[in-house]
Amino acid sequence: MKYIKAPLMAAVAGAFVMGLGLAAPVDTQAQSGSTVPIEVWALRDVVNQVQISPDGKHLLVHISPSREGDYLLQIFKTDDLTTPYKTLAADPMEIINARWVSDTQIFGNAWQQVRKSVKRQEENTRNFASYFYDLETNKFDQIRGSFQIANLLPDEPNKILIASGNSVTGGPGGDPLAAFRPRDFYKLDLITGAQELVLRGSSKYGAVTFDNKGNPRFAIGRDSDNTIKTYYRKPGDGSWTQFGDVLDQNLMENLYRFIANFQGLAGFDAENPNIGYIIDARNGEDKAALWEFNFETGQFGKKLFQAEDADVMGIGLHSIPGNNKLAYASYPGAKMERHWFDEEEKALYEALEQQIPYAHQLNISSRSRDGKSMVVYNSGPRDPGSFWLVKDGKLAKLGSRNPLVTPEQLSDVKYIRYPARDGLTIPGYVTVPKGTPPFPLIVLPHGGPAVPEVVDYDEWGQLLASAGYMVLQPGYRMTVGWGKKHFDLGHNEHGYAMQDDKDDGALYLVEQGLVDPDRIAMFGWSYGGYAALVAAAREPNIYQCAIAGAAVSRPEVWYRDVVGPGTPKAIDEWFKGRGVTVGVNPYAEVDKVNIPLLMVHPEDDSRVLYYHYTDYKKKFEELGKTGEFVTLKDADHFYVTLMYNHQQQFYTKMLDYLANDCGPGGL
Repeated sequence: MKYIKAPLMAAVAGAFVMGLGLAAPVDTQAQSGSTVPIEVWALRDVVNQVQISPDGKHLLVHISPSREGDYLLQIFKTDDLTTPYKTLAADPMEIINARWVSDTQIFGNAWQQVRKSVKRQEENTRNFASYFYDLETNKFDQIRGSFQIANLLPDEPNKILIASGNSVTGGPGGDPLAAFRPRDFYKLDLITGAQELVLRGSSKYGAVTFDNKGNPRFAIGRDSDNTIKTYYRKPGDGSWTQFGDVLDQNLMENLYRFIANFQGLAGFDAENPNIGYIIDARNGEDKAALWEFNFETGQFGKKLFQAEDADVMGIGLHSIPGNNKLAYASYPGAKMERHWFDEEEKALYEALEQQIPYAHQLNISSRSRDGKSMVVYNSGPRDPGSFWLVKDGKLAKLGSRNPLVTPEQLSDVKYIRYPARDGLTIPGYVTVPKGTPPFPLIVLPHGGPAVPEVVDYDEWGQLLASAGYMVLQPGYRMTVGWGKKHFDLGHNEHGYAMQDDKDDGALYLVEQGLVDPDRIAMFGWSYGGYAALVAAAREPNIYQCAIAGAAVSRPEVWYRDVVGPGTPKAIDEWFKGRGVTVGVNPYAEVDKVNIPLLMVHPEDDSRVLYYHYTDYKKKFEELGKTGEFVTLKDADHFYVTLMYNHQQQFYTKMLDYLANDCGPGGL
């Protein structure tokens, strides 16, 4: 990349070029104990997304210009970033994402609050819709239904491939049937709005991958006997060819493959469309690796890369649109690490990392076709998420997810690996507050439980560290990304060995002299909230209090909500092992709670319904236990649904509770 100077111009590490117009926060440092006011932590992401158009002439910016207002979509000309060229809203809906699909056309999604309450599992209080916008005609059109982009179809101007049937929100591992949920595929004409059906989805071919020519090439499906099969097509073929192992969903040994939901076709060779890149754990190996696959022969080729301690979870292509050369394979470690195949891309990333302050998890999120302009996104322990424009060999900061918090107010995060009591090695992330150890500790288990845990910027961890707490985020057994064995050892261990992993991490930090053994608490959300309820009833107990957010307290009722006659045996057994017939049921152990408890729950939670909160609260109070209960009115389960007022209420209460009510004298 000769146009990038080494080093890039020193002046670049500087000024914002887009004013955000946010009022200065009220200083609540005194009552919160945090070095950053609660109003700052409570902000929705201010700049949520920035992308450059393929011709490099325009930027789209998804921005929240006020604390409690809706997101807007602003378009800037790259040669004049002082004033938006266009500002778009979708009233009465709210734009939630956007993407350039040509030099002048944008595709995205919007939502609108239409229901007052959630009546059943995975029901939402919002309706969703898709839209496309043409900058030249200034025309904004809605598409009935909610769709995702499946392929930009570079050879067909003004057309894109879109897919219906979105998986349930929640991230990798959050939806065990996502890979097999049927999706219909359409070609969308961005001029007329016409949709042409390309492929009707079915359970047998539930997850389909297309190439850039619009050809379906790879599918994963489930047959009526609950077996999982994979299929491929050569370009132009009209039928599927089965290949690889047949996986029986009734067998627990196969559970990791479809719960983790990252194995499968990851891309195609840029020069040979009959060579694909597949992530797979083959030949009895514990960790998934990146393999070549030959679509002509239907055979796997060479193994391209395998990490020592973790699964390969994805790939990255060259950042110039249309290049499609394999650039790297990614896998979890201290961050989402990269094994590089493309030396040019590696050199570019290294140059950017030298110039962007506090570079950590850095990505070129969009780039012009000529390669001379790009938007770079960085996030990490000292950066809430910043957007940078590279243009004409210069680098300028465009904005931040949270521009009111400074790097100096944030804390470093250390990657550790510690031994569990049965000898298993557990990965973990420790946010280190300012000051001198030993520190009070918050154990913060992630939700899921089968999701990846890789920390770059974590708002909850940083909020707690700013108030003086060390924070441990353990990758306990069943966490995705660390291999099949690490996942399998969590089966039927909800509240048992999975809980021990969290306690063992806290005790490890005590042994290192970093943590005061008499000042430990647990806070978690979703499954993490479940773990906090379990922690509150453990004996002997290492915690002074527990904070349970959106907690699963009644797994036996939840089980009836999520299973049906067609649920495969292995998934059914996995669900039962989460406190239904095996594992700890928090509702059955309310009488054993022996430390103070704070329970927080969104009123319109679609993933962990509100009865988990009300039933537990009623029984808890009938037994005369010590605790506090807080409802987040009109909030849903997921972070993106927590508005400014929700986070302000939640964060204020949590820090006050930890300081004053967590054990004798507070934590």
